[in-house]
Amino acid sequence: MALLGVVGLAAVVLSQRVPDVVDEIRLPLRHEDIIRQQAREKGLDPSLIAAVIYAESRFRDNQVSHAGAEGLMQITPDTARDIARQSGATSFELSDLHTPQVNIAYGSWRLRHMLERFDGSVPLALAGYNAGPENAQRWLNEARGRGASFRLRDITFPETRNYVAKVLSARRDYRATYPKQLGLD
Repeated sequence: MALLGVVGLAAVVLSQRVPDVVDEIRLPLRHEDIIRQQAREKGLDPSLIAAVIYAESRFRDNQVSHAGAEGLMQITPDTARDIARQSGATSFELSDLHTPQVNIAYGSWRLRHMLERFDGSVPLALAGYNAGPENAQRWLNEARGRGASFRLRDITFPETRNYVAKVLSARRDYRATYPKQLGLD
């Protein structure tokens, strides 16, 4: 009878944790404290930061892309040097890009800068974050030249168009799945 009670208790505990484990595998979240801090400091939606990290690295700190972008938010060394200079950082080493605090701070700074450049348009800011602001500006100008509003289909790079869609979808998922962890409730 005691064994049955232990098995029953284990089943209850596991059934309560299985959804959490499934969420963590499907939609990982780490460094919530840094994400919340950077969102507050830079006036960003924490679910947007988490979604960018998810799309860029799936929360793997030491990720390096084929283009040389590094860390959680996949920042290239040249972009990192520009951010360090423009944000007033007193010192910067490339190895800092593998430090979650620095990488998320720099990526959030870049995201804030893109949002300001594109008048708060999240899709354009994400396109600029991924493909460079010059490309995003060109896509916006082409849409305006046709007398139309910018739409995702205006992004001529399939990889960037898919990236923006992926981040927007992940943002919704993070808001729904982790509101407490991201400080949204």
